[in-house]
Amino acid sequence: MKKSKLIFCALGLFFPGSGFNCFYLLGLKSFWGWSQLLATFGGIIGWSLLKDAHFHSAPGWILLTFGFIALEASWLTTITFGLRPDEKWDAQFNPGIAEHERNQSGWLVVLTVIFSLVFGAGIMMTFLAVAFEQFFISQIYEAKKLSQ
Repeated sequence: MKKSKLIFCALGLFFPGSGFNCFYLLGLKSFWGWSQLLATFGGIIGWSLLKDAHFHSAPGWILLTFGFIALEASWLTTITFGLRPDEKWDAQFNPGIAEHERNQSGWLVVLTVIFSLVFGAGIMMTFLAVAFEQFFISQIYEAKKLSQ
């Protein structure tokens, strides 16, 4: 079965952290697909722990970080594989395919790469801003406890 670079990139862009793009290439035996899916579920659990604990839960932050990494990994693989030359893509994922059936990436693949970069950078900056804010707030809180 021919593997389309556009479908792979679209799955990575629109379903980040689900592992669907990895499952598309390798089937259900994909280690990275299952890793992304489990990390995303961990991130969802971590977010609920953090909300319940008013952002003062170490396990919540750890699980949320795993979910964040799964999202970023999905967008990063979309960028990496989307920018890969079509000949290299076909050699790895479509060996022995006829000349007229080879992948010909167009603007849609380029757009998925661009939006993956935008979403990935935006989510990363948001995550880092919130994480550092909460860290510094906790430091101020601890300093106030020490001074009393």
